[in-house]
This record gives sequence, structure tokens and C-alpha cells, in this order.
Amino acid sequence: MQEENINLRRWCSDTDVGNNGNEVLQPEDDSSLNFFGNADSRTVALYTVVFTLIMPFVLYKYLDYLPQIKNISKRTKPNKEEVPLKKRIAYMVDVCFSVYPYAKLLALLFATIFLIGFGGLALYAVSDGSLAEALWLSWTFVADSGNHADSVGTGSRIVSVSISSGGMLIFAMMLGLVSDAISERVDSLRKGKSEVIEKNHILILGWSDKLGSLLKQLAIANKSVGGGVVVVLAERDKEEMEMDIAKLEFDFMGTSVICRSGSPLILADLKKVSVSKARAIIVLASDENADQSDARALRVVLSLTGVKEGLRGHVVVEMSDLDNEPLVKLVGGDLIETVVAHDVIGRLMIQCALQPGLAQIWEDILGFENDEFYIKRWSQLDGMQFEDVLISFPDAVPCGVKIAADSGKIILNPDDNYVLKEGDEVLVIAEDDDTYAPAPLPEVRRVGFPKVPELPKYPEKILFCGWRRDIDDMIMVLEAFLAPGSELWMFNEVPEKERERKLVDGGLDISGLKNIKLVHREGNAVIRRHLESLPLETFDSILILADESLEDSVVHSDSRSLATLLLIRDIQSKRLPHKDTKSTSLRLAGFSHSSWIREMQQASDKSIIISEILDSRTRNLVSVSRISDYVLSNELVSMALAMVAEDKQINRVLEELFAEEGNEMCIKPAEFYLFDQEELCFYDIMLRGRQRQDIVIGYRLANSERAIINPPKKSEPRKWSIDDVFVVISSVS
Repeated sequence: MQEENINLRRWCSDTDVGNNGNEVLQPEDDSSLNFFGNADSRTVALYTVVFTLIMPFVLYKYLDYLPQIKNISKRTKPNKEEVPLKKRIAYMVDVCFSVYPYAKLLALLFATIFLIGFGGLALYAVSDGSLAEALWLSWTFVADSGNHADSVGTGSRIVSVSISSGGMLIFAMMLGLVSDAISERVDSLRKGKSEVIEKNHILILGWSDKLGSLLKQLAIANKSVGGGVVVVLAERDKEEMEMDIAKLEFDFMGTSVICRSGSPLILADLKKVSVSKARAIIVLASDENADQSDARALRVVLSLTGVKEGLRGHVVVEMSDLDNEPLVKLVGGDLIETVVAHDVIGRLMIQCALQPGLAQIWEDILGFENDEFYIKRWSQLDGMQFEDVLISFPDAVPCGVKIAADSGKIILNPDDNYVLKEGDEVLVIAEDDDTYAPAPLPEVRRVGFPKVPELPKYPEKILFCGWRRDIDDMIMVLEAFLAPGSELWMFNEVPEKERERKLVDGGLDISGLKNIKLVHREGNAVIRRHLESLPLETFDSILILADESLEDSVVHSDSRSLATLLLIRDIQSKRLPHKDTKSTSLRLAGFSHSSWIREMQQASDKSIIISEILDSRTRNLVSVSRISDYVLSNELVSMALAMVAEDKQINRVLEELFAEEGNEMCIKPAEFYLFDQEELCFYDIMLRGRQRQDIVIGYRLANSERAIINPPKKSEPRKWSIDDVFVVISSVS
């Protein structure tokens, strides 16, 4: 048994020796097999790399032949008009980069992954490491180009340098994309393409020379609430708009002005300025001619009606021609309030020609710098007669009532016995909407005053220099205001036959004119010889109109008006010594006790000259030329636009005051309300004015330069002169 164990151990030891010999030889056989296996995979990797490098060049050279090979295989004739395949591929890539915003980023990501994979495969082909290790090295070379310095071997160094170069190129492309993205964002902010996140703001659509004075009025209107937000959307560069606004050198008193570049005709641009959240939208007339400007305003209104979210505020549209107003209101409905610039200025010019000094009063009332119209409800006044309401406000002058029972109709200058009912609101002239409130009735003397009869109207002689597109409407207004026997001389370059045709086309019945006679003279208003042919010393009023032929150019129009004004002044001054004193205006007799009005006429050589000035910068030039009265068109229109934007109801008031029917703003002599040197408080004069159905809103003293509207300390008595004049709202007789 023991011998068998010994033999078994010997056999096992012999077997171990044989096995050990096999173990020594086996690794050599396995390593040779692994070497040949690795050599095959690296060779395949090398061939793949070489094939990948060569293939783009081959495709680029022979890509256009693929459609021909396809046609040969299908035995079809080639199409000569077919676009080459290379151009089609380039076009597809271009469209892809243009349409998809993230295409460049995805292309860069794909290029980075491809470089890492391609570089790793190349490193694996020329090195002894594994494929995973080669891919990791490729990533480090792409991420940090300095890592390739540790490479060993010629093949590894060439591949690593190539990968590092590709990595630097990709890094440069990435920096370019980031830089472009930042530049586009900054450029978008600079050009005003970002969205406005505001509400209850005022939105101005368009750009014109009225914008400066309009922004000024809106800033003054919002001063009491600490300022507001005004957004301007125009087809101009944002930086240019901001520079032009900065040149105004006006303190906006807390109001922020935000400019955005875009078109009011594009809904996307309207949404960009939060059009649906604006409390008021102002559409400015463009600097084109009247028809083109109104056509553009109509398109803007159509765009506004197409806003899906609806509009919270009302829309104030500046129109150029009265004939186009009904079409805009038809499209916009009750949401639209229109201010016809030409019509407003034309009516104001006539009123100022017939009532010297009225221009300054209108500037005070229309602008927010002094006193303006406000409508508010006061429940404590319910049940009171309007006669008592009239003297219930120490810091305001009531002018009318908004009747709730009559669909909110506003009645100017109502009867004294009208009793305010629940829901009625009071229309007043006050400094601001928070500066007035009703107070207990003051002690006044309700003493009758002998009614001085209204002075009769005398025939007048008026000259129009220039031709306006709405001159037919101005003639109709004059027909309503002037006495029979008046003459209207029309001096312009339009031939007489063409004038009559234009007037008839405008709706004027020349044969139906009863109060005025038209006298036509043809000539150029800036040629002295032509002006000297006119009897300039005989006219009661001369109106220098902004000519229709120059309505596209504000500067040229004002230059022409100013030249005409200076020529007329010079001609009148030379003819004055030879002028018959008996030819003094009959209108002067109507204000025999009013030294102020008499001085206004005498300062202009017995004629009141009203010049239509479009640019506010011409104001100083006009003041130097001894003008007695003038109308600053853009200022007044901007004031009216701002006032209607703040409260759309005021438009009804302005329309009535500008019309030839209803109530008007006028100046009346003191002899209508008091005796010379009589001591009265302003409340007493207001009550005496009610005897003539007038609402006295202010006065101008004989020795004062400006009228005072809504005077303070109305209950304090003072002595009045018969040479003083009063500003009243009176019914047109």
C-alpha cells in the first residue's frame, strides 16, 4: 500500500513537469495569435481612417456624375435643366442653417463627436493601446491642444497634432457661434426688436414732427401720478429715434419713453409693444400727402382691429382730410376717435382771425401746462341746479354736464334750471384732475344787470393767401360766421377755372353763398410785384395758408409762409401813410371800449394776419416779425391728440367748440357784464354772464399781456375796467 502511494506521487510529479513545460510554451503560442489578431484590427482601423479621408475628395470630384450613372442604369435621357447635385446639397445645407436656429450648434456638436471618434480610431491604428484608451486620448487632445506633447512615435504625434488642430478649429467655431449669439442679442436690443412688457401705457404708432410736442404734453399730463410709460413704434432705427427724442432737451418728469422699431401694419410688431394692454393708442399721420397719409392710417386701424386679444384702450387717429374721416370711423367703430388736423387748424385760423388773441387762449386750454377740460362725477352735487353748480368750485369753472340718462351725452353751456341727477358728471376747466373739488356755495350778489344788446355784424373783407385742400370747408365756416356783404379774396397760383372745379368737387355750392362774395386773384404769394397788385391795406384779416403744393415739406411750407408774411408787412407799412383813415375796419367799432383788441389791430396796420406755421421752431422767427396773432399748427394738433388720448370724451367737447354751430369760445368786452370801475368778484361776473347764456371762464386785463383762464380767488372782489375783456363759452347766434 505504501509502495503504491509512492508510485502515485512520482507519476503526479512527472505529470506536473510536463504541464509546466506546456505552460512555458503556451504563452508564446497565445501571444502570437493575439498579435496577429490585434494587427488585423489595427489594419482595419488604419484602412478605415484612410478611406474616410479620401472619400470626401472623391465625392466632391465625382458627385455630379451620380445622376448620369443613375440615368444610364435606368436608360433614360439626361435632363439638361437639372441642377447639379453639388449645388442641390449646398442649397439644402444653406436652407437647413437658415430655417433651423439650432442647426449650427448641432453641426458643431456632430463635428466634435466625429473628430473624437475619427481621431480615436486613428490613434488606435498607430498605437499599442486599446480603442477605449485611444478615444479618451482623442477627447483630451480636442479639449486641450497641449496634451499632445507627451505623444511617443511618429504616427502618434502626427495623429495627435491633427486632432489638436481640429480641436482648435472647433473651439474657434464655438467661440464664433457664442459671439454671434451674443452680438445678435445685443443687436436685437439695440434695434428695438425685444418685447415690451408693459400695461396701461400710451402707445404711439408712427413718427412725425408732431411727436416732440406730443411727448411733452403726455409727460405733463402724467406728472401728477409720478409719470407714465409712452411706447413709440415706428419704422425707424431705435437709436435714431432715441437720439431725436434726446435732442428735445425736455424734462419728462418721470415719464419713460420706450422706442421700438417695427411696422404698425404687422401684427407681430403690434404684439411686441403690448398693443392689447395699452390704455390709449395714438396713430400719427405720416409726412406724405394727405390722401396717402389717411390711406396708411386706415390700414393701421385695420391692423388694430385684427388683434386677437382685443384692445383695452381707445384709438386716437390723426387724419389729414375731413373727407376720409367717415371711412376710418366705419372700419374702427366706437373704438376710434379722430382728430382731423387740417380741419382743426383751418377752423382755429378763422376763429382767431375773427377773434384776435384767441390763439393764445386755445394754446392754454388745449395744452396740459395750464388749465384744461376734465369730466368727473360728484355725488354731493346731485339735485343741484346748474346755476348753483357753476359757483360750487373754487378751483375750477364748470362748462357742461355729461347726462347719464342720455347715453352719456355731453351738453355744453346747459340751462341754469337743469338739475343734476344720479350718474351725471360735470365738465370743468381746471389745472389738473386732482386740484379741484366742490365747496359750499359762496356768498354772491345776484343783482340784475342791464343787458347790452349784441353788436350787429358788419361786412368784412378777408384775404386767403395760398390754397389748402380743405379750403371749401373753410369757406363754409366763413359763410356761417360773416355778415352779408362780406368779401373773400383768394390769392394763389391755381387757375380760376380749376379753383371753381376743385371747390365744386369738394362739395361747395358757390351759387348758394349768401353772406360772402368770392374774389379770385391769381399770383405767387412770395413775389412782391404780385402782392403789390392787391389792396392789402383794405383787408380786415389776412390768412396765410400752408400751400397744398408744399404740404409734403414742412420747412419749405413755413419758409414760404414767413416770406409772404414779411412782404405783406412791408407793403402795408409803406402804404399806411397814404391810407384813408375812413377805411378803418368796421369791426373796430364793435369793440369801441376794448383797447386790447384795438391795439392788436393797430399793431398789424389795421389788419389781423394769421399765418399757418407747421414747425414749432419757426415760432421765434414769427414773433420777431411783429405778428399780431398766429396759429402754431403742430403744437395745437399735438395738444388735441394728447387731450383726447387721456380722455376720449373730450373729443366731443372740442368738436362742438370748433364747429360753426352749437357753442364757441369767444372774447367779449367788459361792458356786457359790468360798469366801469365796478367792484365785483369773479363769481358775480359768472352769474351775470348767465343772463346772456354765457359761461365766463377767464379774463384779460387792459394792462396785461395774457389772458387768465380759471382765475384763482374767485370770491375776492376787485375793481374792473371797461377796457378789460372776458373769455366766454357762448352759443353761436
